[in-house]
Amino acid sequence: MLVAGLTLTGFSLVSVARTDVQLAQATPPLQGSPAAAASDKPAESKPGGTRPTTPAPEPATPTTEAQKEGAKAALPTAPPEKMAPPIEQK
Repeated sequence: MLVAGLTLTGFSLVSVARTDVQLAQATPPLQGSPAAAASDKPAESKPGGTRPTTPAPEPATPTTEAQKEGAKAALPTAPPEKMAPPIEQK
């Protein structure tokens, strides 16, 4: 039985070695990104300049005057059980 098993294994290895193995590729090969054009550079930074934002950012909690006018906070206030006690100064 041992000789028959080794013979069968030998025939199997020879038949596998003779066949041409073709593998399918699931995705196309990756291509490099195109080189960036010279006009795609970011604008040069200037010291002391302002940073434009559109629309202007609003605070999460409006001032008391804005609240009197009807402005609502961006986030609701935290429930008391989620509030931590104040940190003690050393």
